[in-house]
Amino acid sequence: MRVAVATCAGDDVDVDSPLLLDALAGVGITAELAVWDDPSVEWDRVDLTLVRSTWDYAPRRDEFLAWARARRRIANRAEILEYSTDKHYLADLAARGHPVVPSHFCDRGERPDVPDGPFVVKPTVGAGSIDVTRYRSDEVTAARAHVARLHAAGRDALIQPYLESVDTRGEHALVFIGGAFSHAMTKGAMLNVDGGARTALFRRERMSVTTPDPDARAVAERVLADPRFDDLLYARVDLLASDEGWLILELELAEPSLFLTHVPDAARRLARAVRSTLEA
Repeated sequence: MRVAVATCAGDDVDVDSPLLLDALAGVGITAELAVWDDPSVEWDRVDLTLVRSTWDYAPRRDEFLAWARARRRIANRAEILEYSTDKHYLADLAARGHPVVPSHFCDRGERPDVPDGPFVVKPTVGAGSIDVTRYRSDEVTAARAHVARLHAAGRDALIQPYLESVDTRGEHALVFIGGAFSHAMTKGAMLNVDGGARTALFRRERMSVTTPDPDARAVAERVLADPRFDDLLYARVDLLASDEGWLILELELAEPSLFLTHVPDAARRLARAVRSTLEA
């Protein structure tokens, strides 16, 4: 059994990669890292393409999705990658009755509508906290300029209230492997420092293993119980606390960090899930 672990160009892109490759070898799978847009990779020679750290796809999402559709076998599957890489899916989740952080989509050609109090502007297609900025209620002009820059670059914008619980409780990031809950992390606030300070080391230092709040886990399990998601190899549900309960901030089904270095047994669980997928 051969697996290509899809990543992006660069040195030591994902700290989880060595652990994952070792775990795959431990269950009898020959695996190697492969840059997703490298034309020299012979994708058809592997039994599965495992999408992991393809974190440079955002400016070329159409190209990335075309690459995913061309793969003989890919996890998560291309339809899920398309759904999860554009945050318009939050409107779909809300329409299906799931609790979602209030989200105003400002697509190209539309005028932004900002909420009262602090808020966040982000692109609907993006990775991590790149091009994401927190604004005070008296910074509407700067926020509108941010939206205008996104629109000028051909990108749609998403505006959400900044839930201040993130400053005290952080985000809950719940990781699921092979359809089952694996582990949870607390992610400290990221937007209370300038974008240039959000280095990889800064982000890692904001992470810690946690026992998830039962209500948060219930929200995550309900959204993943949707039949559309019954074949996910991995998933991550990011939630924030609010006065109304836990709200979904993101549903990460494409290339989320799974924090394997924090929970080493999770790499073994993922490797076993990959083997089960290949044997099915």
